[in-house]
Amino acid sequence: MNRKHIVANWKMNTTISEARELAQNLASHEFPNAQIVLCPPAVNLAIVAECIEGSKIQLGAQNCYYESKGAFTGEISPEMLVAVGCTYVILGHSERRHIFNETNEMIQKKVIAAVSAGLIPIICIGETLDERKAGKTLSVVETQLRDATRLLFDKGIFNIIIAYEPVWAIGTGLSATPEQAEEIHTFIRNTSTKDFGVITQQIPLLYGGSVNESNAQSLLQKPNIDGFLVGGASLKPESFLAICGAV
Repeated sequence: MNRKHIVANWKMNTTISEARELAQNLASHEFPNAQIVLCPPAVNLAIVAECIEGSKIQLGAQNCYYESKGAFTGEISPEMLVAVGCTYVILGHSERRHIFNETNEMIQKKVIAAVSAGLIPIICIGETLDERKAGKTLSVVETQLRDATRLLFDKGIFNIIIAYEPVWAIGTGLSATPEQAEEIHTFIRNTSTKDFGVITQQIPLLYGGSVNESNAQSLLQKPNIDGFLVGGASLKPESFLAICGAV
């Protein structure tokens, strides 16, 4: 995997003016070795799309529903995201799983709907601290991975991204060591290859969980880490640019 992906998940942050300022700042820079994807809150997607127009930065959303339209108050369809300029969508983030109780089945349906609409899903998987302490990391990751991808892979669809985010490292200041992250990334790569062949090795595997300018370079040195899903640091231009610079 040559070109790295750096995905900025702004979560529930930025007003319209803040989103415009941040997007314009990033759009003024060149990123020759990385595909940058900005994922602002849904209400700021249109303004960010305007700000990055003409640059090589891509637009992503933080979530979507699995129906194209209907009486689903508060939800956003994949087709709506495509219409506003999105190429990517984050699905299965741990905050969606653990705060909003999204199940593996719901995430699978969202992934199918996103791909059907022409979006590239960034599928998040990862274990909690209790699951890691109980020695369940590999089984949790394997179940989440297979449930989210098997229907796509059965149809020969591999244009997705997998993001490994250990839940215990998200927003805590803790981060998996490069060795811990590489162990899980290697497991994900090997599991997909065993099930569906070497074609799955083209799928980018991102690491997320308190990524910052201090640990980015050491993580990227591992052969199966193809980039990052960045949370808090993506809201600070200097930090985010430093992470991109590590590529």
